[in-house]
Amino acid sequence: MMKIRARAPIRMDFAGGWTDVPPFSEREGGAVINATINRYTYATLVLRSDHTIRIISADFDTFLEVKDFKQLEYDGNLDLIKAAIKVLEIRQGMDLYVRCDAPPGSGTGSSSSISVALIGLLNTLQKEKLSPHEIAKLGRVLELQELHIAGGKQDYYASALGGINYLEFEDPAVSNSSLKISRDVIAEMEKHMVLCYTGKSRLSGNIISTVMSSYEKGEEKTTGALFNLKRIAQEMKSALLTGDMKLFASLLDDNWKNQKRLDESTTNSQIDRLFEIAYSSGALGGKALGAGGGGCLLFYCDDNREHEVRKALEKAGAHIIDFNFEFQGLATWTLPD
Repeated sequence: MMKIRARAPIRMDFAGGWTDVPPFSEREGGAVINATINRYTYATLVLRSDHTIRIISADFDTFLEVKDFKQLEYDGNLDLIKAAIKVLEIRQGMDLYVRCDAPPGSGTGSSSSISVALIGLLNTLQKEKLSPHEIAKLGRVLELQELHIAGGKQDYYASALGGINYLEFEDPAVSNSSLKISRDVIAEMEKHMVLCYTGKSRLSGNIISTVMSSYEKGEEKTTGALFNLKRIAQEMKSALLTGDMKLFASLLDDNWKNQKRLDESTTNSQIDRLFEIAYSSGALGGKALGAGGGGCLLFYCDDNREHEVRKALEKAGAHIIDFNFEFQGLATWTLPD
């Protein structure tokens, strides 16, 4: 039987996260800078001669089998994969295998990369082919409208498009500028950045609802932080294009301070300790990825100090994740029978 694969990268968000979440993105417009890295969601589809659908998730060590698509029901078990099949109206029997390099709740947009990979994979079976922007938009539909999971838009566009992007959100419109950063600056970023996993996953839905509720009430602390995050993204775009890495590091730190103003659960004693360790070992700036409260932390280090930061974080129990930037977004390919 024919075998098709898809691969979609996960992302690091540098600045502006939260401003891509409605109602802020609807009323004020958002701005985000993120970058995809060489860690991926992989999805494989094997067509069957019957109507049976089998789903195997390596990340959750979960297996599901139904006799046809009508039996796919949302019950908290592999719902994202079921939603992709339902929304794209796939009526073909298949075996689906899904694996992501990032742990769930890592703050790297892993669930969005799963959505993008699945949509890209299933779209290969359809006559009408979707563009990367359309795939990103549909990925958002899966989680928000189909599964009622609150969140922003940036992750889907990062995974579908790839590269280092400046994204602007004027709901419902999304525009992206692929930042043309010099190879030297990219090499400097890869050398001096340290990405680590705290060992604790974090689900962002509850904190997102809390923050946006505070914004709708007009609470000054939350509203001010959101406008600051948008400004920081705009300033970071300029820093990256001019190669000002000291300013980039400072803006990471500024972004983190404003993240923490949004909700107290953004940080905790473990994260605070890891930041103290990183800064005392040579980090110039850093932030928690995604909603914070767990998952991954990203630091930019002083010249030739990154090895000290890595060692100190590892000693404190964090897991270092080596990476390079990925400039290709979603990719699909078919294997010969």
